[in-house]
Amino acid sequence: MDRHALHRRLARAVVALAGGVAAVAGSYAVVGGSPAFVATPIANATVTLAPAVLVTFAITVLGDIGSQLAYGTGLAATAVVLGVVAGGARIAAARLARPFAAPVGVTLAVGVVAAALSGSGTSAVGAAVGAALVSTVVDLGRADADAARETGDDSRRAILSGVVAVAFGLLALGGRRVLATDTDDADEEPIPDDVAAMLADARAKSFDVEFLEPLVSDHFYTVDIANVDPAPNREDWSVRIHGAVGEETTYTFADVDAMEHEHRFETLRCVGERLNGRKMDTAVWTGVPLMDLLEPADLEGEYVMLRAADGFYEEFPVDALETGFLAVGMNGRSLPREHGAPARALIPGHWGEINVKWLTEIEILDEPATGYWEERGWHGTGPVNTVAKLWAENHLGDGRIEVAGLAYAGTRGIERVEVSTDGGATWTDAELSEPLPGEDVWRQWVYRYDPPAGDHEVVVRATDGLGTLQPEDEKRAYPSGPSGWVSKTITP
Repeated sequence: MDRHALHRRLARAVVALAGGVAAVAGSYAVVGGSPAFVATPIANATVTLAPAVLVTFAITVLGDIGSQLAYGTGLAATAVVLGVVAGGARIAAARLARPFAAPVGVTLAVGVVAAALSGSGTSAVGAAVGAALVSTVVDLGRADADAARETGDDSRRAILSGVVAVAFGLLALGGRRVLATDTDDADEEPIPDDVAAMLADARAKSFDVEFLEPLVSDHFYTVDIANVDPAPNREDWSVRIHGAVGEETTYTFADVDAMEHEHRFETLRCVGERLNGRKMDTAVWTGVPLMDLLEPADLEGEYVMLRAADGFYEEFPVDALETGFLAVGMNGRSLPREHGAPARALIPGHWGEINVKWLTEIEILDEPATGYWEERGWHGTGPVNTVAKLWAENHLGDGRIEVAGLAYAGTRGIERVEVSTDGGATWTDAELSEPLPGEDVWRQWVYRYDPPAGDHEVVVRATDGLGTLQPEDEKRAYPSGPSGWVSKTITP
């Protein structure tokens, strides 16, 4: 292959890839990061089809970066797929030797494939327009093919296509963010008086400590099996109760909405977080007890499988549902999409993975089964481990050091938090925040002391409401959640 031929092929590949990038951007511009986004099926497949060992590495080592890398990989793969489609359409159109045959062919080909991927006509149109824009700009003012080969016009068109794709992508991203900001009215919902009183109570009981999370979290963590969350609407949502039951039952959102609602403080902690990580938060949840839905079905089995709209499923003993909750609201407003709207399960005292979001099915089983994460080697269905976290370190004006954090032991509660400033040789009780109402809620702790000269190791440990001391030996998150005493070296 001669040099000019190689340049031509590289240039065509760049033009094709630029078309794929613009197609992804075009879809995002009109539907955002919704399930209708053209990259959704491929981006989600990067997680659901990944080997278990790779997923575990991403969770325990990379954390949130792992999720971002998986999403980025999905976007890139989608751009390549649509780029191949756009490139193939340009090659086929070139044989027709008609003006703008390539943009028309690209529009049709990319539109069809995007529709198949997204299942959305709107998303497909956005993708087709993006790819066609690159093809059109590249072909404007094009000379005949022989002249193009001699002048190196292919290379210039390749560079132009890349510039157009990047510019269009930035424009789509910026425009979508502005549009999302303008149409997001979730914060406009009025907060009911009883929830407002609970939030005020939490604020009053929260310590005034810099860098310490309040008792109702400012930002609640999210962990999902997919890169793009489902978005079922209330009108179409229902939860089906079936399996080993006397009578199969289905509830719509209107049915749940008509029931008497409760408000609960509940804390969630991720089984895959680091020992002193930040994937532990608390909110006021609004909903109905799960048993109000389950009792009319006449349960006959001893196990339950919860299933979600995103394909997630988790199994545990049916006894755990005795205190379970179907949440439809969070902190006085409708449940956000990222937290499982329109309805999710809350199972007190268990790791966060049990609290299935986007709940669609409750299947009662005669025999135990294996849940999504258990199939991948995790064992997070048991009670959450006790932990005292050290999240704040402040140097006070009087020379003392202030350390603080949150402690949590599920439904066992927190009775005591102790702090050692000499690496565990001696211990002193920390001050605990007043407990919030509820059986599955964290507590803050704070301790102030005169520091010794030089660096020293601060260690914290908690005792749960049953009088059991938090285990000292440090264990990694995989497979049963992190445990151990948190320590930090502090310099006066």
